[in-house]
Amino acid sequence: MPQLPVVYKWTGTPPDPLAHPDLYDGLIWRRLAAYFFDAAVIGLLLLAGWFSLMILGVLSFGLLLPLVPVLVALIPIAYHAIQVGGRHHATLGMRLFDLEVRTWTGGVPDIAQGFLMAALFYATLAFTCLLILLVVLFNDRRRTVHDYLSGVVVVRHTQGARLIAPAMPAV
Repeated sequence: MPQLPVVYKWTGTPPDPLAHPDLYDGLIWRRLAAYFFDAAVIGLLLLAGWFSLMILGVLSFGLLLPLVPVLVALIPIAYHAIQVGGRHHATLGMRLFDLEVRTWTGGVPDIAQGFLMAALFYATLAFTCLLILLVVLFNDRRRTVHDYLSGVVVVRHTQGARLIAPAMPAV
Protein backbone atom coordinates (compact mmCIF):
# COMPACT_ATOMS: atom_id res chain seq x y z
CA MET A 1 0.00 0.00 0.00
CA PRO A 2 1.51 3.40 -0.96
CA GLN A 3 2.24 5.67 1.96
CA LEU A 4 0.43 8.99 1.95
CA PRO A 5 2.44 12.12 2.69
CA VAL A 6 2.14 13.47 6.21
CA VAL A 7 -0.18 16.45 6.26
CA TYR A 8 -0.47 18.16 9.59
CA LYS A 9 -2.87 20.80 10.76
CA TRP A 10 -3.40 22.59 14.02
CA THR A 11 -6.73 23.96 15.12
CA GLY A 12 -7.26 27.40 16.54
CA THR A 13 -4.17 29.57 16.87
CA PRO A 14 -0.73 28.38 15.73
CA PRO A 15 1.33 26.41 18.23
CA ASP A 16 2.87 28.47 21.00
CA PRO A 17 6.52 29.34 20.34
CA LEU A 18 7.37 28.47 23.94
CA ALA A 19 5.77 25.01 23.68
CA HIS A 20 7.13 24.29 20.18
CA PRO A 21 10.28 26.39 19.70
CA ASP A 22 11.54 24.11 16.92
CA LEU A 23 8.67 25.22 14.73
CA TYR A 24 10.01 28.80 14.76
CA ASP A 25 13.74 28.09 15.19
CA GLY A 26 15.92 30.33 13.01
CA LEU A 27 12.89 31.65 11.14
CA ILE A 28 14.23 35.17 10.59
CA TRP A 29 17.49 34.06 8.97
CA ARG A 30 15.82 31.28 7.00
CA ARG A 31 13.19 33.66 5.62
CA LEU A 32 15.84 36.20 4.70
CA ALA A 33 17.99 33.61 2.92
CA ALA A 34 14.91 32.18 1.19
CA TYR A 35 13.94 35.64 -0.03
CA PHE A 36 17.40 36.28 -1.50
CA PHE A 37 17.26 32.94 -3.30
CA ASP A 38 13.75 33.71 -4.58
CA ALA A 39 14.86 37.20 -5.65
CA ALA A 40 17.57 35.60 -7.81
CA VAL A 41 15.05 33.21 -9.39
CA ILE A 42 12.61 36.08 -9.96
CA GLY A 43 15.44 38.10 -11.52
CA LEU A 44 16.11 35.28 -13.98
CA LEU A 45 12.39 35.01 -14.77
CA LEU A 46 12.19 38.77 -15.30
CA LEU A 47 15.20 38.68 -17.59
CA ALA A 48 13.67 35.86 -19.66
CA GLY A 49 10.31 37.64 -19.79
CA TRP A 50 11.87 40.96 -20.72
CA PHE A 51 13.95 39.37 -23.47
CA SER A 52 10.88 37.56 -24.84
CA LEU A 53 8.77 40.71 -24.81
CA MET A 54 11.52 42.71 -26.48
CA ILE A 55 11.60 40.21 -29.33
CA LEU A 56 7.80 40.24 -29.54
CA GLY A 57 7.88 44.03 -29.32
CA VAL A 58 10.18 44.26 -32.31
CA LEU A 59 8.10 41.73 -34.25
CA SER A 60 4.90 43.66 -33.43
CA PHE A 61 6.50 47.01 -34.38
CA GLY A 62 6.35 48.20 -30.75
CA LEU A 63 2.72 47.35 -30.05
CA LEU A 64 3.61 44.86 -27.26
CA LEU A 65 6.22 47.05 -25.55
CA PRO A 66 3.65 48.55 -23.11
CA LEU A 67 3.31 45.03 -21.63
CA VAL A 68 6.83 45.18 -20.18
CA PRO A 69 5.81 47.09 -17.00
CA VAL A 70 2.87 44.72 -16.54
CA LEU A 71 5.25 41.78 -16.78
CA VAL A 72 7.63 43.35 -14.27
CA ALA A 73 4.77 43.67 -11.77
CA LEU A 74 3.13 40.34 -12.53
CA ILE A 75 6.07 37.90 -12.47
CA PRO A 76 7.10 38.32 -8.79
CA ILE A 77 3.51 38.19 -7.54
CA ALA A 78 2.63 35.20 -9.73
CA TYR A 79 5.83 33.42 -8.65
CA HIS A 80 4.85 33.69 -4.98
CA ALA A 81 1.12 33.12 -5.43
CA ILE A 82 1.42 29.96 -7.52
CA GLN A 83 4.04 28.40 -5.27
CA VAL A 84 2.59 29.38 -1.89
CA GLY A 85 -0.86 28.29 -3.04
CA GLY A 86 0.52 25.19 -4.70
CA ARG A 87 1.38 21.68 -3.56
CA HIS A 88 4.34 22.56 -1.32
CA HIS A 89 2.90 25.76 0.20
CA ALA A 90 6.30 27.40 -0.17
CA THR A 91 8.42 29.11 -2.79
CA LEU A 92 11.59 27.47 -4.06
CA GLY A 93 13.66 29.45 -1.57
CA MET A 94 11.36 28.52 1.30
CA ARG A 95 11.61 24.84 0.40
CA LEU A 96 15.39 25.11 0.20
CA PHE A 97 15.50 26.55 3.73
CA ASP A 98 12.86 24.20 5.21
CA LEU A 99 9.97 26.66 5.48
CA GLU A 100 6.32 26.54 4.56
CA VAL A 101 3.31 28.81 4.77
CA ARG A 102 0.20 27.88 6.78
CA THR A 103 -3.03 29.73 7.41
CA TRP A 104 -3.55 31.08 10.89
CA THR A 105 -5.77 28.08 11.72
CA GLY A 106 -3.24 25.57 10.40
CA GLY A 107 -4.71 24.90 6.99
CA VAL A 108 -2.93 25.24 3.69
CA PRO A 109 -3.16 28.50 1.75
CA ASP A 110 -4.74 28.53 -1.68
CA ILE A 111 -3.56 30.55 -4.67
CA ALA A 112 -5.79 33.50 -3.71
CA GLN A 113 -4.22 33.69 -0.26
CA GLY A 114 -0.75 33.30 -1.80
CA PHE A 115 -1.58 36.13 -4.19
CA LEU A 116 -2.79 38.30 -1.30
CA MET A 117 0.37 37.57 0.69
CA ALA A 118 2.63 38.46 -2.24
CA ALA A 119 0.67 41.55 -3.28
CA LEU A 120 0.66 42.85 0.30
CA PHE A 121 4.39 42.18 0.61
CA TYR A 122 5.27 44.19 -2.48
CA ALA A 123 2.73 46.94 -1.71
CA THR A 124 3.87 47.41 1.89
CA LEU A 125 7.52 47.13 0.83
CA ALA A 126 6.98 49.93 -1.68
CA PHE A 127 5.36 52.21 0.90
CA THR A 128 7.47 51.52 3.97
CA CYS A 129 10.75 50.31 2.48
CA LEU A 130 12.07 47.62 4.79
CA LEU A 131 10.24 48.77 7.93
CA ILE A 132 7.59 46.05 7.46
CA LEU A 133 10.25 43.46 8.10
CA LEU A 134 11.18 44.90 11.50
CA VAL A 135 7.89 43.58 12.88
CA VAL A 136 9.45 40.08 13.06
CA LEU A 137 11.71 41.24 15.86
CA PHE A 138 8.75 42.09 18.10
CA ASN A 139 6.49 39.01 17.94
CA ASP A 140 7.01 35.42 19.06
CA ARG A 141 5.95 33.75 15.81
CA ARG A 142 8.25 35.96 13.70
CA ARG A 143 5.44 37.19 11.48
CA THR A 144 5.82 40.15 9.13
CA VAL A 145 3.20 42.79 8.34
CA HIS A 146 2.06 40.98 5.20
CA ASP A 147 1.73 37.74 7.21
CA TYR A 148 -0.63 39.49 9.62
CA LEU A 149 -2.65 41.13 6.86
CA SER A 150 -3.02 37.94 4.81
CA GLY A 151 -3.68 35.63 7.78
CA VAL A 152 -0.70 33.30 7.38
CA VAL A 153 2.14 31.93 9.49
CA VAL A 154 5.51 30.75 8.18
CA VAL A 155 6.87 27.74 10.05
CA ARG A 156 9.63 25.14 9.72
CA HIS A 157 8.36 22.36 7.48
CA THR A 158 10.14 19.30 8.88
CA GLN A 159 9.69 20.41 12.48
CA GLY A 160 5.98 20.92 11.94
CA ALA A 161 5.55 17.50 10.38
CA ARG A 162 7.25 15.95 13.40
CA LEU A 163 5.53 18.00 16.07
CA ILE A 164 1.97 18.07 14.81
CA ALA A 165 1.51 14.80 12.93
CA PRO A 166 -2.08 13.58 12.56
CA ALA A 167 -3.38 10.47 14.29
CA MET A 168 -3.37 7.36 12.13
CA PRO A 169 -6.85 6.20 11.06
CA ALA A 170 -8.14 2.95 12.53
CA VAL A 171 -7.95 -0.02 10.18
